[in-house]
Order: sequence, then C-alpha cells, then structure tokens
Amino acid sequence: MLTINRLSLADARILIKGARRRAEEIGVPMCIAVTDESGQLIAFERMDGGKITSTVIAQDKAYTAAGAKRTTESYGEASLPGKPAYGINSAIGGRLLVVAGGIPVIVDGQVVGAVGASSGTPAQDSDCAQAGIEFFLRGASA
Repeated sequence: MLTINRLSLADARILIKGARRRAEEIGVPMCIAVTDESGQLIAFERMDGGKITSTVIAQDKAYTAAGAKRTTESYGEASLPGKPAYGINSAIGGRLLVVAGGIPVIVDGQVVGAVGASSGTPAQDSDCAQAGIEFFLRGASA
C-alpha cells in the first residue's frame, strides 16, 4: 500500500475514487487532487461538471494540507486579522489556502500526503476529501 511513507499512484487513485463516490452521492462534481507528503501532485481528477477554477484550488488545498501537515480549514480562524497566522494565505505565491477542503492523509501518525477537493461549498469540499481518506484507510473495501 505505502512505499516508504509516501503515497503511490495506486494509493492516490484509491483516494480519488473515495472522494468521487462521495461527490456523486451529494450531487456535486468535484475537482480532486492528491499530493505526496511534500505537497507535490501525484494524481488529479476533474469530474464532469467540476468548476474550471477549482482545478488549481483543489491542487493548492492538497499542497497546503501536506506541507503544513494540517487541514486548510484550520488556517481559516488563525489567518484572520489580528490572529497569529494573519496574511499567511499570501505566502508562497498565494498557494497556501485557508478554506476547508484540504486534508492531510495520516498513516501511523505520519503525514504521507494530502487530498484537496474543490467545486462545492467549503463543507462539501471537506466532506469529499475526508470520504476519500476514509475509503483509503478502510483499504478500499467498499
């Protein structure tokens, strides 16, 4: 399944499959990105009807979640004016995102990659990304 604490292409496809299934259930075509632990893209899918602008957003959500080793949503509150991470969303050429939908993939306590989803509301994006991770961690048995 994992190769040296890093997601493989096969793993990324499983993560996308789980996220896609959830997107189909809720009726929101998603853009879904999977990165390795350093935020580098492994695989990407834009479902039919996924927003064109969401292709980059999904990838940047996964990039942020992997690199920061935390959800993109967790940056939301921390990046408000007067908070400790205010302005972080302008770092790294604007690639750091502070909107829900980017979630690290954690195996045995270690971040091995991340999933980013975009095209719905932040809650829908996060739901689909989490569904992909849960599908993967269950061993894609469903």
